[in-house]
Amino acid sequence: MKTKTILPLLALGLAGTAQAALPALYEEQLARAEEKLILTTPIAGIENSLWFDYRIDVTEAQKELTSDLRRASDVEDRRDAWSEYAQELGHERKDYIHDMAKRGYRQGTVYLVD
Repeated sequence: MKTKTILPLLALGLAGTAQAALPALYEEQLARAEEKLILTTPIAGIENSLWFDYRIDVTEAQKELTSDLRRASDVEDRRDAWSEYAQELGHERKDYIHDMAKRGYRQGTVYLVD
């Protein structure tokens, strides 16, 4: 009796493990790299409407990704969702940096040389 109960539970556990062991999609890897570039502090420390718009746009992109992944019915849908998310994050970051530069505020870059 114990064997009949354990085998289906074991099969369910293995199915979840196999799913978790799948490598991330290439589009997801690109999106994760874009996430690392999300600005966490405003350029020149100036919290203006451009900064708040940028933060709202990032949050909206994250919510849209969650929604798109929830509705995805196949791998192609997941690829599209991750790809769109990466593009949106990159676009919003570049727009924010560009708009701040037009106002005279540049994003600083630090180079460490040995």
